[in-house]
Amino acid sequence: MKTIIKPLCLLFFSMAICLPVRLFAQEKTGMHVIADFPIHSSGGWDYITADGASKRVYVSHGMQVNILDAATGDSIGYIPDTKGVHGIAIAHDFNKGYTSNGRANNITVFDLNTFKVLKLVNAGTNPDAICYDDFAKKVYAFDGRSKEATVIDAATDSVVATIPLGGKPETGVSDGKGKVFVNIEDTGEEVEIDAATYKILNRWKLDGGEEPSGLAMDRQTDRLFIGCGGNHTMIVLDATNGTILAKFPIGRCDGVGFDPGLKLAYSSNGEGTVTVVRELSASNFEFVENITTEPGARTIGVDTITHKLYLPTSQMGPAPAPTTDNPHPRPQQIPGTFHVVVVGK
Repeated sequence: MKTIIKPLCLLFFSMAICLPVRLFAQEKTGMHVIADFPIHSSGGWDYITADGASKRVYVSHGMQVNILDAATGDSIGYIPDTKGVHGIAIAHDFNKGYTSNGRANNITVFDLNTFKVLKLVNAGTNPDAICYDDFAKKVYAFDGRSKEATVIDAATDSVVATIPLGGKPETGVSDGKGKVFVNIEDTGEEVEIDAATYKILNRWKLDGGEEPSGLAMDRQTDRLFIGCGGNHTMIVLDATNGTILAKFPIGRCDGVGFDPGLKLAYSSNGEGTVTVVRELSASNFEFVENITTEPGARTIGVDTITHKLYLPTSQMGPAPAPTTDNPHPRPQQIPGTFHVVVVGK
Protein backbone atom coordinates (compact mmCIF):
# COMPACT_ATOMS: atom_id res chain seq x y z
CA MET A 1 0.00 0.00 0.00
CA LYS A 2 2.74 2.48 0.88
CA THR A 3 4.44 2.04 -2.49
CA ILE A 4 1.16 2.99 -4.24
CA ILE A 5 0.09 5.91 -2.04
CA LYS A 6 3.43 7.72 -2.20
CA PRO A 7 3.48 8.16 -6.02
CA LEU A 8 -0.20 9.18 -5.94
CA CYS A 9 0.51 11.84 -3.31
CA LEU A 10 3.39 13.18 -5.35
CA LEU A 11 1.16 13.28 -8.43
CA PHE A 12 -1.62 15.19 -6.66
CA PHE A 13 0.91 17.55 -5.09
CA SER A 14 2.48 18.37 -8.46
CA MET A 15 -0.97 18.92 -9.95
CA ALA A 16 -1.79 21.34 -7.15
CA ILE A 17 1.36 23.32 -7.91
CA CYS A 18 0.72 23.44 -11.66
CA LEU A 19 -2.99 24.23 -11.49
CA PRO A 20 -2.79 27.92 -10.45
CA VAL A 21 -0.34 28.62 -13.27
CA ARG A 22 -2.64 27.02 -15.84
CA LEU A 23 -5.64 28.91 -14.47
CA PHE A 24 -3.70 32.18 -14.67
CA ALA A 25 -2.75 31.45 -18.26
CA GLN A 26 -6.44 31.16 -19.16
CA GLU A 27 -7.66 34.12 -17.12
CA LYS A 28 -9.38 37.04 -18.86
CA THR A 29 -8.80 40.61 -17.76
CA GLY A 30 -12.35 41.41 -16.67
CA MET A 31 -11.91 44.80 -18.34
CA HIS A 32 -14.64 46.59 -20.29
CA VAL A 33 -15.79 50.10 -21.18
CA ILE A 34 -16.57 51.87 -17.90
CA ALA A 35 -16.80 55.55 -18.89
CA ASP A 36 -16.96 58.01 -21.74
CA PHE A 37 -15.33 61.46 -21.61
CA PRO A 38 -16.81 63.90 -24.17
CA ILE A 39 -14.67 66.63 -25.75
CA HIS A 40 -16.91 68.87 -27.81
CA SER A 41 -14.33 70.76 -29.87
CA SER A 42 -13.83 69.72 -33.49
CA GLY A 43 -10.81 68.29 -35.28
CA GLY A 44 -8.92 65.07 -35.83
CA TRP A 45 -6.84 63.18 -33.31
CA ASP A 46 -3.83 60.95 -32.94
CA TYR A 47 -1.88 59.92 -29.82
CA ILE A 48 -3.15 60.12 -26.24
CA THR A 49 -1.01 60.13 -23.09
CA ALA A 50 -2.28 58.87 -19.73
CA ASP A 51 -0.08 60.23 -16.96
CA GLY A 52 -0.85 58.29 -13.80
CA ALA A 53 1.57 60.34 -11.71
CA SER A 54 -0.46 63.53 -12.21
CA LYS A 55 -3.84 61.78 -12.67
CA ARG A 56 -4.25 63.48 -16.05
CA VAL A 57 -4.96 62.47 -19.61
CA TYR A 58 -3.48 64.50 -22.48
CA VAL A 59 -5.49 64.25 -25.70
CA SER A 60 -4.22 65.46 -29.08
CA HIS A 61 -7.17 66.98 -30.88
CA GLY A 62 -7.25 69.30 -33.85
CA MET A 63 -5.11 72.35 -33.14
CA GLN A 64 -4.81 71.90 -29.38
CA VAL A 65 -4.18 69.40 -26.60
CA ASN A 66 -7.05 68.83 -24.20
CA ILE A 67 -6.10 67.98 -20.60
CA LEU A 68 -8.59 65.92 -18.62
CA ASP A 69 -8.92 64.70 -15.07
CA ALA A 70 -8.20 60.98 -15.45
CA ALA A 71 -10.89 59.98 -12.93
CA THR A 72 -13.79 62.23 -13.96
CA GLY A 73 -13.02 63.39 -17.48
CA ASP A 74 -13.43 67.03 -16.41
CA SER A 75 -11.45 69.52 -18.45
CA ILE A 76 -8.61 71.02 -16.42
CA GLY A 77 -6.85 72.92 -19.19
CA TYR A 78 -5.54 72.87 -22.73
CA ILE A 79 -2.42 73.68 -24.73
CA PRO A 80 -3.35 76.05 -27.58
CA ASP A 81 -2.06 76.49 -31.12
CA THR A 82 -0.57 73.02 -31.58
CA LYS A 83 -1.19 72.86 -35.32
CA GLY A 84 -1.72 69.29 -36.47
CA VAL A 85 -0.69 67.91 -33.09
CA HIS A 86 0.21 64.22 -32.98
CA GLY A 87 1.72 63.27 -29.60
CA ILE A 88 2.46 64.41 -26.07
CA ALA A 89 5.58 63.56 -24.03
CA ILE A 90 5.91 64.21 -20.30
CA ALA A 91 9.20 65.05 -18.57
CA HIS A 92 8.45 65.16 -14.84
CA ASP A 93 12.17 65.67 -14.12
CA PHE A 94 11.81 69.20 -15.51
CA ASN A 95 8.10 69.78 -14.90
CA LYS A 96 7.56 70.10 -18.65
CA GLY A 97 5.43 68.62 -21.38
CA TYR A 98 6.12 68.51 -25.12
CA THR A 99 3.74 68.29 -28.09
CA SER A 100 4.69 67.35 -31.66
CA ASN A 101 2.94 69.72 -34.07
CA GLY A 102 2.90 68.11 -37.50
CA ARG A 103 1.58 71.02 -39.55
CA ALA A 104 3.75 73.63 -37.85
CA ASN A 105 6.95 71.54 -37.96
CA ASN A 106 7.71 72.41 -34.36
CA ILE A 107 7.49 71.25 -30.75
CA THR A 108 5.53 73.09 -28.07
CA VAL A 109 7.11 73.10 -24.60
CA PHE A 110 4.67 73.72 -21.74
CA ASP A 111 4.67 73.92 -17.94
CA LEU A 112 2.99 70.92 -16.29
CA ASN A 113 1.52 73.03 -13.47
CA THR A 114 0.23 76.10 -15.27
CA PHE A 115 0.00 74.68 -18.82
CA LYS A 116 1.66 77.88 -19.97
CA VAL A 117 3.58 77.60 -23.25
CA LEU A 118 7.28 78.05 -22.49
CA LYS A 119 8.86 77.74 -25.91
CA LEU A 120 8.47 76.60 -29.51
CA VAL A 121 11.30 74.43 -30.83
CA ASN A 122 11.79 73.88 -34.55
CA ALA A 123 11.78 70.24 -35.68
CA GLY A 124 11.96 68.47 -39.03
CA THR A 125 9.06 68.08 -41.42
CA ASN A 126 5.87 66.71 -39.86
CA PRO A 127 6.96 65.68 -36.35
CA ASP A 128 4.67 62.78 -35.49
CA ALA A 129 5.34 60.55 -32.48
CA ILE A 130 7.29 61.97 -29.55
CA CYS A 131 8.85 60.41 -26.44
CA TYR A 132 10.98 61.35 -23.44
CA ASP A 133 14.19 59.46 -22.71
CA ASP A 134 14.60 59.65 -18.94
CA PHE A 135 18.11 58.16 -19.15
CA ALA A 136 19.79 60.98 -21.11
CA LYS A 137 17.06 63.56 -20.31
CA LYS A 138 16.24 64.12 -23.98
CA VAL A 139 13.03 64.44 -25.97
CA TYR A 140 12.81 62.62 -29.30
CA ALA A 141 10.44 63.95 -31.96
CA PHE A 142 10.13 61.57 -34.91
CA ASP A 143 9.72 63.57 -38.11
CA GLY A 144 7.55 61.61 -40.54
CA ARG A 145 8.23 63.38 -43.82
CA SER A 146 11.89 64.29 -43.32
CA LYS A 147 12.50 60.76 -41.98
CA GLU A 148 14.62 61.74 -39.01
CA ALA A 149 14.56 62.22 -35.26
CA THR A 150 14.91 65.67 -33.72
CA VAL A 151 16.56 65.35 -30.29
CA ILE A 152 15.90 68.10 -27.73
CA ASP A 153 17.74 68.61 -24.45
CA ALA A 154 15.00 68.83 -21.81
CA ALA A 155 17.20 71.00 -19.58
CA THR A 156 17.68 73.74 -22.18
CA ASP A 157 14.96 72.97 -24.74
CA SER A 158 17.52 73.27 -27.52
CA VAL A 159 18.05 70.83 -30.38
CA VAL A 160 21.21 68.80 -29.77
CA ALA A 161 21.02 66.29 -32.63
CA THR A 162 19.20 65.33 -35.80
CA ILE A 163 19.32 61.62 -36.61
CA PRO A 164 18.58 60.40 -40.17
CA LEU A 165 16.49 57.23 -39.85
CA GLY A 166 16.38 55.92 -43.41
CA GLY A 167 12.61 55.66 -43.48
CA LYS A 168 9.36 57.05 -42.09
CA PRO A 169 9.41 56.81 -38.30
CA GLU A 170 6.38 56.09 -36.18
CA THR A 171 6.28 55.45 -32.41
CA GLY A 172 9.46 55.52 -30.30
CA VAL A 173 10.25 54.37 -26.75
CA SER A 174 13.16 54.61 -24.34
CA ASP A 175 14.39 51.65 -22.32
CA GLY A 176 15.62 53.98 -19.55
CA LYS A 177 19.08 52.40 -19.78
CA GLY A 178 20.67 54.19 -22.72
CA LYS A 179 18.75 52.97 -25.77
CA VAL A 180 15.88 54.43 -27.79
CA PHE A 181 13.82 52.31 -30.20
CA VAL A 182 11.61 53.47 -33.06
CA ASN A 183 9.40 51.78 -35.65
CA ILE A 184 10.19 52.54 -39.29
CA GLU A 185 6.86 52.18 -41.02
CA ASP A 186 7.76 52.11 -44.72
CA THR A 187 10.74 49.75 -44.40
CA GLY A 188 9.25 47.42 -41.79
CA GLU A 189 12.16 47.80 -39.38
CA GLU A 190 12.94 48.42 -35.74
CA VAL A 191 15.80 50.89 -35.24
CA GLU A 192 17.94 50.97 -32.08
CA ILE A 193 19.59 54.31 -31.18
CA ASP A 194 22.39 54.93 -28.69
CA ALA A 195 21.02 57.64 -26.38
CA ALA A 196 24.51 58.93 -25.54
CA THR A 197 25.99 59.20 -29.04
CA TYR A 198 22.79 59.46 -31.15
CA LYS A 199 24.20 56.77 -33.43
CA ILE A 200 22.07 54.00 -34.92
CA LEU A 201 23.24 50.71 -33.42
CA ASN A 202 20.95 48.24 -35.19
CA ARG A 203 18.28 47.97 -37.87
CA TRP A 204 16.18 44.85 -37.35
CA LYS A 205 13.86 43.67 -40.11
CA LEU A 206 10.43 42.81 -38.73
CA ASP A 207 9.78 39.66 -40.76
CA GLY A 208 6.06 39.03 -40.93
CA GLY A 209 5.22 42.59 -39.83
CA GLU A 210 4.01 45.29 -42.23
CA GLU A 211 3.77 49.02 -41.49
CA PRO A 212 4.79 48.95 -37.80
CA SER A 213 3.16 51.82 -35.95
CA GLY A 214 2.31 51.19 -32.28
CA LEU A 215 5.16 50.43 -29.91
CA ALA A 216 5.48 49.73 -26.19
CA MET A 217 8.13 48.15 -23.97
CA ASP A 218 8.59 46.07 -20.87
CA ARG A 219 11.76 47.64 -19.52
CA GLN A 220 12.27 44.87 -16.97
CA THR A 221 12.56 42.10 -19.57
CA ASP A 222 13.73 44.23 -22.55
CA ARG A 223 10.76 43.17 -24.66
CA LEU A 224 9.23 45.36 -27.38
CA PHE A 225 5.58 44.98 -28.39
CA ILE A 226 5.14 46.21 -31.96
CA GLY A 227 1.76 46.75 -33.58
CA CYS A 228 1.93 46.27 -37.36
CA GLY A 229 -1.24 47.75 -38.81
CA GLY A 230 -0.40 46.78 -42.37
CA ASN A 231 -1.00 43.08 -41.80
CA HIS A 232 -2.76 43.14 -38.41
CA THR A 233 0.05 41.54 -36.43
CA MET A 234 1.69 42.18 -33.07
CA ILE A 235 5.36 41.23 -32.93
CA VAL A 236 7.17 40.64 -29.64
CA LEU A 237 10.86 41.50 -30.10
CA ASP A 238 13.89 40.91 -27.89
CA ALA A 239 15.34 44.43 -27.64
CA THR A 240 18.81 43.12 -26.79
CA ASN A 241 19.37 41.28 -30.07
CA GLY A 242 16.39 41.81 -32.41
CA THR A 243 15.06 38.26 -32.16
CA ILE A 244 11.34 37.85 -32.85
CA LEU A 245 9.87 35.88 -29.95
CA ALA A 246 6.16 35.77 -30.78
CA LYS A 247 3.47 37.00 -33.16
CA PHE A 248 -0.24 37.54 -32.52
CA PRO A 249 -3.18 38.51 -34.75
CA ILE A 250 -4.57 41.95 -33.93
CA GLY A 251 -6.67 44.51 -35.78
CA ARG A 252 -6.04 47.74 -37.67
CA CYS A 253 -3.61 48.91 -35.02
CA ASP A 254 -2.11 52.37 -34.63
CA GLY A 255 -1.24 52.27 -30.92
CA VAL A 256 0.22 49.81 -28.43
CA GLY A 257 0.53 50.14 -24.66
CA PHE A 258 2.06 48.06 -21.89
CA ASP A 259 1.15 47.80 -18.21
CA PRO A 260 4.20 46.55 -16.28
CA GLY A 261 2.19 45.88 -13.14
CA LEU A 262 -0.18 43.51 -14.91
CA LYS A 263 2.32 42.31 -17.55
CA LEU A 264 -0.25 43.02 -20.24
CA ALA A 265 0.33 44.48 -23.71
CA TYR A 266 -2.57 46.18 -25.49
CA SER A 267 -3.14 46.84 -29.18
CA SER A 268 -5.80 49.45 -29.97
CA ASN A 269 -7.57 48.47 -33.18
CA GLY A 270 -9.57 50.77 -35.41
CA GLU A 271 -12.28 48.13 -35.85
CA GLY A 272 -13.30 48.80 -32.25
CA THR A 273 -11.35 46.34 -30.14
CA VAL A 274 -8.31 46.17 -27.88
CA THR A 275 -6.26 43.00 -28.28
CA VAL A 276 -4.66 41.86 -25.02
CA VAL A 277 -1.42 39.83 -24.86
CA ARG A 278 -0.03 38.59 -21.56
CA GLU A 279 3.69 38.26 -20.85
CA LEU A 280 4.01 35.07 -18.79
CA SER A 281 7.80 35.28 -18.81
CA ALA A 282 10.54 36.89 -20.88
CA SER A 283 10.16 34.10 -23.44
CA ASN A 284 6.51 33.08 -23.09
CA PHE A 285 3.49 35.10 -24.22
CA GLU A 286 -0.18 34.37 -24.78
CA PHE A 287 -3.26 35.89 -26.39
CA VAL A 288 -5.81 36.75 -23.71
CA GLU A 289 -8.84 38.35 -25.37
CA ASN A 290 -10.26 41.13 -27.52
CA ILE A 291 -12.02 43.83 -25.50
CA THR A 292 -14.83 45.63 -27.33
CA THR A 293 -14.37 49.42 -27.51
CA GLU A 294 -15.64 51.59 -30.39
CA PRO A 295 -14.81 51.89 -34.09
CA GLY A 296 -12.07 54.44 -34.73
CA ALA A 297 -10.44 53.95 -31.31
CA ARG A 298 -7.01 53.18 -32.80
CA THR A 299 -4.64 54.87 -30.30
CA ILE A 300 -4.27 54.16 -26.61
CA GLY A 301 -2.96 55.53 -23.34
CA VAL A 302 -2.29 53.22 -20.39
CA ASP A 303 -2.45 54.49 -16.82
CA THR A 304 0.02 52.18 -15.10
CA ILE A 305 -1.20 53.23 -11.64
CA THR A 306 -4.97 52.74 -12.00
CA HIS A 307 -4.57 50.19 -14.84
CA LYS A 308 -7.18 51.99 -16.94
CA LEU A 309 -7.01 52.42 -20.70
CA TYR A 310 -7.94 55.59 -22.58
CA LEU A 311 -8.85 55.58 -26.28
CA PRO A 312 -9.96 58.63 -28.30
CA THR A 313 -12.52 58.28 -31.08
CA SER A 314 -15.46 59.94 -32.76
CA GLN A 315 -18.62 59.00 -34.59
CA MET A 316 -18.11 59.11 -38.34
CA GLY A 317 -20.48 59.89 -41.20
CA PRO A 318 -20.21 58.58 -44.75
CA ALA A 319 -17.23 59.50 -46.89
CA PRO A 320 -17.78 62.22 -49.51
CA ALA A 321 -17.82 61.38 -53.19
CA PRO A 322 -14.39 60.72 -54.73
CA THR A 323 -12.77 63.51 -56.73
CA THR A 324 -9.76 63.74 -58.98
CA ASP A 325 -7.76 65.37 -56.20
CA ASN A 326 -9.04 62.95 -53.54
CA PRO A 327 -9.93 59.60 -55.13
CA HIS A 328 -10.18 57.80 -51.76
CA PRO A 329 -11.87 60.20 -49.33
CA ARG A 330 -12.15 59.27 -45.68
CA PRO A 331 -15.40 59.18 -43.70
CA GLN A 332 -16.23 62.53 -42.16
CA GLN A 333 -16.28 63.16 -38.42
CA ILE A 334 -19.70 64.05 -37.04
CA PRO A 335 -19.26 67.39 -35.19
CA GLY A 336 -19.61 67.25 -31.43
CA THR A 337 -19.08 63.49 -31.11
CA PHE A 338 -15.38 63.32 -30.23
CA HIS A 339 -14.78 61.55 -26.92
CA VAL A 340 -12.40 59.36 -24.95
CA VAL A 341 -13.43 55.78 -24.21
CA VAL A 342 -12.28 54.55 -20.79
CA VAL A 343 -11.65 50.83 -20.24
CA GLY A 344 -11.18 49.34 -16.78
CA LYS A 345 -12.81 47.10 -14.20
